[in-house]
Amino acid sequence: MTTPMSDSSRTRLLAAGKALFARNGFEKTSTSAVAREAGTSESQLVRYFTGKAGLLDAIFEEAWRPMNARIHDMLADAGSGRIAVSGVLTAVLSALDGDDQLATLFLFEGRRIRGDSEVRLSAGFIEFNDVVQRLVRRGQKDGSFDAAFDATALSAALIGSVEAMIRERLLAKRDGITSPFSDKQLHKIFVAMLDGFAPR
Repeated sequence: MTTPMSDSSRTRLLAAGKALFARNGFEKTSTSAVAREAGTSESQLVRYFTGKAGLLDAIFEEAWRPMNARIHDMLADAGSGRIAVSGVLTAVLSALDGDDQLATLFLFEGRRIRGDSEVRLSAGFIEFNDVVQRLVRRGQKDGSFDAAFDATALSAALIGSVEAMIRERLLAKRDGITSPFSDKQLHKIFVAMLDGFAPR
């Protein structure tokens, strides 16, 4: 059983890791820097997360868990696969809007190659990807997506386009452009893309 103090250490390590990984990148951030920023020890970091990669995984899981739960709740009531996929964009924007650190980690550290060749995918992202693929297949069955498209390729294209738009907005903010384009504009573009995948 954890004590309030240890819960606090874990929370501080998650916050420090998130801030430092977003600012300096995963590779350039040391475990000692994270522990120092969190006001705790490297042994606590190892105890909770086994190391730096485990800490990054935990940061992703803490973010994906509520987002995937929101998506599952929202999709139960969606009238079609296409409407549900549009709702996914809303959930992603809601999670990343106003949290530039989280957006930076998702977009720049989420699928980076670690070590020699390993690409680490968080369980939360794998679940999210699976949900989008299922929604595309659902849309192909209900007639809101053209069945001629490969469902895996189409879901990859949709996820990639959302990531690219959010990434461009994040980079624009870093360059001092305070309002590069709005959520409304992102939705408009995404809906136009979805229209392009409807049956002819």
